[in-house]
Amino acid sequence: MTEETENFTKNFTKKINELFIDPKIFTYRFSCKCSGECCYYGVYTDLKEHDKILELKDKLLPLFDESMSKDLSKWFEPPEEDEDFESGVAVGTEVINGKCAFLDKNGLCTLQRLANLDGVHKWKYKPLYCILFPLTIYEGALTIDDEHIDRLKTCNAEQNPSTSIYEACREELVYFFGEKNFNELEDYKKKYLNTLD
Repeated sequence: MTEETENFTKNFTKKINELFIDPKIFTYRFSCKCSGECCYYGVYTDLKEHDKILELKDKLLPLFDESMSKDLSKWFEPPEEDEDFESGVAVGTEVINGKCAFLDKNGLCTLQRLANLDGVHKWKYKPLYCILFPLTIYEGALTIDDEHIDRLKTCNAEQNPSTSIYEACREELVYFFGEKNFNELEDYKKKYLNTLD
């Protein structure tokens, strides 16, 4: 663990699946009238996710519209080391026509559209980074991607939203952690919120 990581996580006391939990996720107010704007800047994939997406190219290409590039060499940025990704390597998607290479002109993700057409879970082909946003994994902790939220017009535009980011992302968290670990997260939420009363 680096010194920077230790500083970021020093006040986090709970770990689930070797991942620190930033308790701010239980109190941070959040709302979104989603237009897919979070995908405009491209997203990060784990190297394994990148490879899986390329394996799906023959199924993906027929779903691409004229605003997207069918040239596979233009889909991804060069890989870079990043310990927060399972393989230790992150690969960003390129921005084409002002949006992620996999976002169509209607603001829909072709990876999710393909999953729906294949009859599998809607997030089976999507990178974890996409599924979790506006949450993220940073320096070994599940936390809030407030840096990215702050540059978006539709995320958290509502004044004083009544929902926490945790509640807004409940389905994603169940998917990510699985039922058993999500129940542990729920217990931690209750204990943490009780300390604030």
